[in-house]
Amino acid sequence: MGRGLRLMSRYARQMALPEVGTAGQARLARAHVLVVGVGGLGAPVLQYLAGAGVGQLTLLDPDRVEESNLHRQVLFTMADIGQPKVSAAQAHLMARNPGLTVHPLAEVLSAANVARYLGDRDLGDGYLSNGDLGAVDLVVDAADSFATSYILSDACLARGLPLISASVLAQRGYVGGFCGAAPSLRALFPELPESAASCASAGVMGPVVGAIGALQAQMALKTLLGHSPAPLGRVMQIDMADLTLSSFDFSSACEPADPLRFISPELIPAQAQVIDLRPVEEAPQPAVSGARRCLPDDLIAANSIAAPPAAAGLEPGLPTVLCCRSGVRAWRTGRALQAQGFNQIEILAVGDPV
Repeated sequence: MGRGLRLMSRYARQMALPEVGTAGQARLARAHVLVVGVGGLGAPVLQYLAGAGVGQLTLLDPDRVEESNLHRQVLFTMADIGQPKVSAAQAHLMARNPGLTVHPLAEVLSAANVARYLGDRDLGDGYLSNGDLGAVDLVVDAADSFATSYILSDACLARGLPLISASVLAQRGYVGGFCGAAPSLRALFPELPESAASCASAGVMGPVVGAIGALQAQMALKTLLGHSPAPLGRVMQIDMADLTLSSFDFSSACEPADPLRFISPELIPAQAQVIDLRPVEEAPQPAVSGARRCLPDDLIAANSIAAPPAAAGLEPGLPTVLCCRSGVRAWRTGRALQAQGFNQIEILAVGDPV
């Protein structure tokens, strides 16, 4: 069987849909999708995008496969334990569909390197260069990280690039279409939650992760195919604890006027005052060289109206970088300092100690 007939056979059931057809399948074959996070959400996203015939996939994740991943990251097997997730995923995807192009990058996305992965793109039929990777048409945020989600959202909004982002915890989750022609993640979530619960700390049911990941893939495919109504500007929610599904439109949401942005160590200005909000017991080494330690409540109190800024040695007019593990403490502290006249605040999410 020739390659053309083989491809038509592979995608026949999908191409039978009038909203896909031969033209839509060719569009998917030309598409390039960046998937950030190759874990519980990324695994079903990749399987369905590869199965649908998306021609080029770039995988970005620094982690290795662990046995505790396998109950929800069903792309992997016991034989993959200890391997980089991106390499193991590439092998499984290519085994399923050898016609794909898969770029495995075992790297951490940051504010400093996000442009490298997104590149620039022409809004017409042509594409501009993005180094060896080529320009991407759509980004999938499957990283389960506040910092990554907001960094991607800011970068995609600036480029007019569609972003399909999702989050899941316990038995609940959501997936939404952001940026492109829609508002950003910040417009829908202008503030971080009060706590930074994770799958490791709060637990998660595998099938819920799979369901949310499958919805991410479907939203990505509908966006690439230009279906109407468009997924951009919409959120779908699943709550399997109560067995409910819901959705809503946020296409009229406004971008926040005073965003707190995430930064990378290499982007911190030389004159910045850097505060590590973590106690020594949590992180013996400071986030960056020269960072001062101060707990959030102490920092807020020291810079309150009742106490002069010099009490904490901070100058409201200088760039201020607040550091913590996930960004939640830094965000809360940053909002309090903004109310006290600090207007150049950025957040450094350090992550877990290694």
